[in-house]
Amino acid sequence: MIVGIVGCGAIANLITGFVRDGKVPVELGFFYDRDLERAENLASMVDGTAVLDVTDMLPHVDLVVEAASPEAVRELVPGILEAGRDVVVMSVGALMDPELRSLLEKKASENNAEIHVPSGAIVGLDGLKAASMGSIRSVKLVTRKPPRSLGISMDEKKVLYTGKASEAVKRFPLNINVAAALSLACGRDIDVEIIADPAVDRNVHEVTVKGDFGEFKTITENVRCSINPKTSVMAAYSAIRLLKSLSENMHIGT
Repeated sequence: MIVGIVGCGAIANLITGFVRDGKVPVELGFFYDRDLERAENLASMVDGTAVLDVTDMLPHVDLVVEAASPEAVRELVPGILEAGRDVVVMSVGALMDPELRSLLEKKASENNAEIHVPSGAIVGLDGLKAASMGSIRSVKLVTRKPPRSLGISMDEKKVLYTGKASEAVKRFPLNINVAAALSLACGRDIDVEIIADPAVDRNVHEVTVKGDFGEFKTITENVRCSINPKTSVMAAYSAIRLLKSLSENMHIGT
């Protein structure tokens, strides 16, 4: 499988390192970033090619990993799907826009392409998807992050947001993909609370789900990427694991 990457930041760096070290059986052939130098640096790690336009890679790849931004999902993913190429969407918050999600699903169906959304920076999506086969009463996410990872500075803990995931991803488009992933997994606009807390040094996500199956709670404390404190290492690992699973014959989990 030949893979292209759009967005050469923290997640792309980790993916490229794993492929270079032979831990993921794919070929990273092409890289695109608005900053051409960043694309060239990653391409040099795996003897790949940096391209000036995403369309330049499409005739040569089987799958494209979007690791850029919600804007990249809106602007670039429709064309990737039209070319019949599968896509891994990391900026999952963009998919909370029902019109965009419907458009992408339509283009994927029309062009025999697939859209993959990794679990990202949390655990428990498999359980949530299974629970959604029954009746779910409530899903709540409490996210606690160091102020720096939210791009702010403060000395005391502060609740920045309480409300629904659909609004949270608009207010914090680069910080709350977890809320979008949970909402899409269960088909409902989940409840979200976002806290800036200078006392924590990790991105902490606490998820509580209640339904006719019973109740479960997960707590994920993520180490942040040194390249970009807004990104959790687990988010990159989820993309890496997804790429690895695409070459496997046995799949564990939903």
